[in-house]
Amino acid sequence: MRSILGIGEKAPEFEAITTKGIIRFPQDYRGKWVVFFSHPADFTPVCTTEFVAFQRRYDDFRKLNCELIGLSIDQIFSHMKWIEWIRERFGVEIEFPVIADDRGMIAEMFGMIHPGKGSNTVRAVFVIDPDGIIRVILYYPQEVGRNIDEIIRIVRAIQIADEKNVAMPANWPENELVGDSVIIPPPKSEKQIKERIKEAESGEINCFDWWFCYKKL
Repeated sequence: MRSILGIGEKAPEFEAITTKGIIRFPQDYRGKWVVFFSHPADFTPVCTTEFVAFQRRYDDFRKLNCELIGLSIDQIFSHMKWIEWIRERFGVEIEFPVIADDRGMIAEMFGMIHPGKGSNTVRAVFVIDPDGIIRVILYYPQEVGRNIDEIIRIVRAIQIADEKNVAMPANWPENELVGDSVIIPPPKSEKQIKERIKEAESGEINCFDWWFCYKKL
């Protein structure tokens, strides 16, 4: 198995058979954010709850210019039958593609297989930006389903951080200290410290100290 991918690295390129036809990554997703996630297996209870949750929030992802791609080491026929079962049982149509990585090649490239968990993929999540750079990596154990709202929050937070050159506090946008405000990066020189103090005195920003300042978007 290859070494684990890191945040800031270029996501591996691949071509794959999916429930929506062949996809080529990153070519088919130029200019879009992508949440690429793996699940242990089709026709399993926790994975089923995750797929329903991802689909029911798919519009929220798309509003953020973000697409979903699923993957497991199952054959395409298994994927299609499972998706059909979800549609018939719950009335939920899975609209995003699910990769049939039955040989495990793509899972190996992304480090989605844990040696201690057999040949199944773990619950991995890769948030990839429009330039194909990995921005977030999350791993969950097989026993714990993912919080899809948190993944949406992460995508939204990164996009705002990139656009506004700010950082996001814990539990944003409901932080215990600054509410829905964002953190201003600390000054890097004495000159910037003086400028920061002036901004605070004028009411442009709020500060607990010169190194801990925040503002509304």
